[in-house]
Amino acid sequence: MSDIISQLKWRYATKKFDATAKLSEAQLDLLQEALQLSPSSFGLQPWGFVIVSDPEVRKKLSVAAWGQPQITDASQLIVLCRASVMNQSNIDSYIAAVAEQRGVTPASLTGFSQMMSGSIAGKTSTQLVEWMARQVYIALGVLLATCAVESIDACPMEGFDNAQFDQILDLPAKGLASVVICAVGKRAADDSYADLAKVRFPKEKVILTV
Repeated sequence: MSDIISQLKWRYATKKFDATAKLSEAQLDLLQEALQLSPSSFGLQPWGFVIVSDPEVRKKLSVAAWGQPQITDASQLIVLCRASVMNQSNIDSYIAAVAEQRGVTPASLTGFSQMMSGSIAGKTSTQLVEWMARQVYIALGVLLATCAVESIDACPMEGFDNAQFDQILDLPAKGLASVVICAVGKRAADDSYADLAKVRFPKEKVILTV
């Protein structure tokens, strides 16, 4: 059995963290790099990731998450955000980055740029928000898999007040809006959820082959 399957079986949504255990700088750097390397539609990366360590800020966030202990007890809280807007400026910035990093001219990417522009223009504002949120969930999947492989405990969470999180973290000023959060750290020795059997439907039920 491959290591990643073993680790995916090891992981679970940690409900109780060891508040005294802190991730190392190397571990945090690795998680940040994994997030940065996450794939997205067209490669546009319509997101930002806020790593929250400050205890006082996390106390405020806890109130906006109905007092869930993971917010304050985990080593860090990662707030995965979408961009506030997606428009031609975002596309132009990405095209400039592609041209620089691949050593090509922006003019050679005109067709690609126009294709992205057409796709974005064809979406309503609501559809764009939903599309960007879906990209953020791809990054969440990468984060959770990375945590599993590195034996870092994690708990993805949707149970929080987005508007309050955005206000506390001043996300509008950063051009961001919260989508989902993930607490990371080390499970507490007495977290009863760690010993529960992992319940998944059988492969035959969820995997279809054509």
